[in-house]
Amino acid sequence: MKVLTFSAVVEAGTGLVLVLDPAIAARLLLGAELSETGVVVGRCFGIALLGLSAACLPERQGGGGGSGGSRPASGMLLYNLFIALYLGYLGTAGHYSGVMLWPAVVLHAVVTVLLRREVRGKR
Repeated sequence: MKVLTFSAVVEAGTGLVLVLDPAIAARLLLGAELSETGVVVGRCFGIALLGLSAACLPERQGGGGGSGGSRPASGMLLYNLFIALYLGYLGTAGHYSGVMLWPAVVLHAVVTVLLRREVRGKR
């Protein structure tokens, strides 16, 4: 379990760097520059790493609930919330307009609401 926690923390740090400045991560990891689309995809990847990291952190002892499934649901909740917000931002302020952009925003927003209900019900 210590290795999983270590990995979750390292990947959370990587995810945070990718969300804040994907170009730095690309330079340090790949020695390459990113296009504008690469920056967008890098931020989406960072959001996914943050959600995965949250899902993999161990449950707190005595935290209540006892269902054992709340950490994965919380991780997916985090991912869906932030990816819906980011994609919505890209569609408005970022002026992106792919045919699946707004359906993806709606899908992730709906999943966020459903996961929130599930996580709230397990506490």
